[in-house]
Amino acid sequence: MNCQDCKEHLIEYIEELLEGQQARAIASHLADCPTCRTEAARMTDLRKRLIQNGQAFAETDLENAVFDQIVRSQHLKLKEIRKTNRQFNLWRIIMKSRITKFATAAAVILIAVLGITFLEESTQTAYAIEQTIQASHTVRYLHIKDFKEGMEEPKEFWLEFDAKGSVENIRAFMPEWESPSDGAKVVIWRKGKAKVWFKKKKSLVTIRDKRFADEMLKTVQLFDPKLALQIFLEWEKHGLVTIEIDEPSKKTEPIAVTSTNSSKVKEIGYRVDRTVILIDQATKLITAIEHYHLIENGDYELLGWTEFYDYNQQIDPTMFVLEGLPSDVMQIDQTTQEIGLVQGNMTDKEIAVEVVRQFYQAVIAKDYAKAGQLLEGLPDDRMKEMFEELNVIRIVSIGEPVPHPIPGVGGFRVPCKLEIEEDGIKSIYEPYGPGVRRVHGQPHRWDIHGGVK
Repeated sequence: MNCQDCKEHLIEYIEELLEGQQARAIASHLADCPTCRTEAARMTDLRKRLIQNGQAFAETDLENAVFDQIVRSQHLKLKEIRKTNRQFNLWRIIMKSRITKFATAAAVILIAVLGITFLEESTQTAYAIEQTIQASHTVRYLHIKDFKEGMEEPKEFWLEFDAKGSVENIRAFMPEWESPSDGAKVVIWRKGKAKVWFKKKKSLVTIRDKRFADEMLKTVQLFDPKLALQIFLEWEKHGLVTIEIDEPSKKTEPIAVTSTNSSKVKEIGYRVDRTVILIDQATKLITAIEHYHLIENGDYELLGWTEFYDYNQQIDPTMFVLEGLPSDVMQIDQTTQEIGLVQGNMTDKEIAVEVVRQFYQAVIAKDYAKAGQLLEGLPDDRMKEMFEELNVIRIVSIGEPVPHPIPGVGGFRVPCKLEIEEDGIKSIYEPYGPGVRRVHGQPHRWDIHGGVK
């Protein structure tokens, strides 16, 4: 038993309300701890003096009324700070002796008036969400893991904030399940410019795109501890969520802030029915966020969770630099060249078809520079390597574009048929895609991002 546990049960121990192992544990602790032993002796002495001075009063008809008033007033005080202490209810139920009951009332008076009890220490200040928001403003470095139920590998983020609390540098690892067509990737984001390393494609893409930057920041803001709670407080003001706070008496257990969403929240695009935010009692910082979905039987099913690590532990600056890439990595810098085709007056589906048409026409003409411009800006030598063996003779047909089937990819998948020749034998070939979407940083242009073979 530690000092905190002893403090929580000391009054019960002095009143001889504890039995068995719990009483023996406190007795053992008092024998070993001079600080708790001194406090227990002082409590016991004051209790005796209050009992002696109140003997005459204890024999009057006012006894029960006074005791009731004392307990009721202290119960209300504790309720105001969201922590009704269990001892008051316990004492009221089990104490039968008039003298013992008055002794307890004396202890309650001691707690409330003299302010020297351990109970007061444990209920000094009730938790408020603003405490976590304030504590989070001092955070400069943070490591985050975001898990999805059923997936072993989490997304990971390393964040560096500036002195004003704004995100300055980001390193993100996105596992393959997040975008199967791209495979796992590492993103380094600094001042609106991103470098994306696609391990599966062995390519490094440099992007300067406000839309991409906004999406990146939007993703990170979901994990920014100060912003996460500010959102729920704002929603609560507008009746969109109901917030409950559970502050355990044991300081080693986390505070739980539960936000249950109304149906209106889904209307603004938030697909989670309940969020539970776990907060360290000592630091007031978030340790985890859990997301739940309401199922048919009325229970809540876990969708995923986010864990927070290494608050204010400085991140090695090399984490925000891509190093150790293969020597044959394909580098594509979309900040120094125009990618894809200008949409102009064409509809989204029309431009998607036109991009595919011009791409395969360039492949047939062996104009690999133009083909590369339409395929994410790939260099012409890489395009030649990709299509030299696949001898495309002509475009047979290009079908109706359909929304890309992989969530989050965006744009269209454009089915097509090509005539190819191999060893003098002609055949019909159907590539998987291609996939066509707006160019990062050049939203008036469209390009192919995969599925061409």
